Amino acid sequence: MTYLLDTHTFLWLVSSPGLLPSRVLAIIMDRSASILVSIVTPWEIAIKHATGKLQASQILDNFEAKVTHSKLEMIATSVPQVIRAGGLPLHHRDPFDRLLVAQALDLQIPILSADRMFDRYSVQRIWA
Repeated sequence: MTYLLDTHTFLWLVSSPGLLPSRVLAIIMDRSASILVSIVTPWEIAIKHATGKLQASQILDNFEAKVTHSKLEMIATSVPQVIRAGGLPLHHRDPFDRLLVAQALDLQIPILSADRMFDRYSVQRIWA
C-alpha cells in the first residue's frame, strides 16, 4: 500500500519518532509499504524555518538524502493537483495542507497525519 506523509509526520519521523503513534510508525516501517513525501514538505519546512517558527536547518541540509536514508520517496506535484488544491472547499486555510489533500485525493492514497481538518475532505487519514 502507498501512503503520503503530512509535513509534521515527516518532521517527527526524522527528529522524534517516539512522538508518532505506534500504528503510524508500524506503517512507515513496513518494508512492503510505499511512503511518499511531497515536494510541498521541504517548501513548508523552509518557510517555517525562515520565519522563525521552526528550527530546521539540520533537516533542510541534505533533505533528499534524509528522505532516501529513511526509505521514503519524494513526489512532485502536478498541474491538476495544484488546480484541485485551489478549488477545494476552504475547510483548511493552510495552502500546504490543501495541496497534500489534493495529492492524496488524486493518487487515491491515505495521508498519515494528526490533522483532523483533513477529515472534512474525502481523504482517508490515518493516525491513532
